[in-house]
Amino acid sequence: MDPPASIESARWWPRGPGHRRIPRSSELVPNETTVVPGRTAWPSAPGTLSEGTRAPGTLSGGAWPSAPGTPSEGARAPGPSPAVAFVINRTLVRDPERFARRCRAAAAARGWAPLFLPTTREDHGEGLARHAAAAGAELVFAVGGDGTVRACASALAGTGVRLAIIPRGTANLAAHALGIPHRLGAALSAGFGSHETALDLGVAEGAEFTTMAGIGLDAAVVDATRRERKLWFGWLAYAEAGLGHLHGTPNHFTVRLDGARVLHRRARSVVVGNAGLLPGGFPLLPDARPDDGLLDVGILAPTALTDWARIGYRVLTRSRRDDHCLERFRARRVEITADAELPRETDGEIIPPGRSLTVTVRPGALAIRTPAR
Repeated sequence: MDPPASIESARWWPRGPGHRRIPRSSELVPNETTVVPGRTAWPSAPGTLSEGTRAPGTLSGGAWPSAPGTPSEGARAPGPSPAVAFVINRTLVRDPERFARRCRAAAAARGWAPLFLPTTREDHGEGLARHAAAAGAELVFAVGGDGTVRACASALAGTGVRLAIIPRGTANLAAHALGIPHRLGAALSAGFGSHETALDLGVAEGAEFTTMAGIGLDAAVVDATRRERKLWFGWLAYAEAGLGHLHGTPNHFTVRLDGARVLHRRARSVVVGNAGLLPGGFPLLPDARPDDGLLDVGILAPTALTDWARIGYRVLTRSRRDDHCLERFRARRVEITADAELPRETDGEIIPPGRSLTVTVRPGALAIRTPAR
């Protein structure tokens, strides 16, 4: 289905691009009826279920508002009101009904008409955000972790549609770097506010990211961190996985900065940051800013436990001192090659392994709502 010309004309929100088959009722958007184990069901909007299918576990009153054109109680009717879309990682919202009620109230109080678009297995947010922009939304909230933020940012770059964040993930590195609070009320206030930041996007092998990309040890730790451990222990799950990778053999890396300066190093990992934070908010690259048009590069080359202790001390104290254990550089284009095929990641998501990683920056790719400072 092609995206509707406008939100006002849409009977229900279209599915993301690439959905050629007729989906099950639990896969329809924007109002899914998928039961997440241990969590409240996502209710269905009228007209979205296949004929003869009953919505299991539908919440009384419906947590998600009706489709555009059938406004929810307490919200302003679409038309003169600008539209705001909430792209929601449904596995990370514990109480959908309360969440939707608070978002709806915040939107209505400021004269916005809200739409709630839960992600699916096939669409982690990029297709939903792209459809929201095409259908006339002026603001999109990414509700989830760094993966949801990355998906929405990639879709909205260059469209003029503003992005806002409600952090609900494990690391929330983009939100940390931008100073966006975790509390729902404060995040909504920032998103509906007037202060904006021109956010850069990194591009690694053609895929955009908001915080960090890397090859080697960092990607191996991300890959070793189990999802269920992240749900239980948050960012500490990454630290636990990292303990099992302290010992290892370094690889030979060649790092070319801006097509000129070439570095040859034996190291465990090379990371490239648009923002320089590790899970937990610890600054590996303390000079990195997501709005300065530059990429920050970190080369990690510890060979003993004492080297890891030295790196840990520098991170905790925000030290800018470099030595053989940790070197940091800045550039707009970074070309990394390794002597073996190594794991790679962008924004905490594993991409196929390879012997190289090329990263560039898109300065000021989109406007993102941030708290006034």
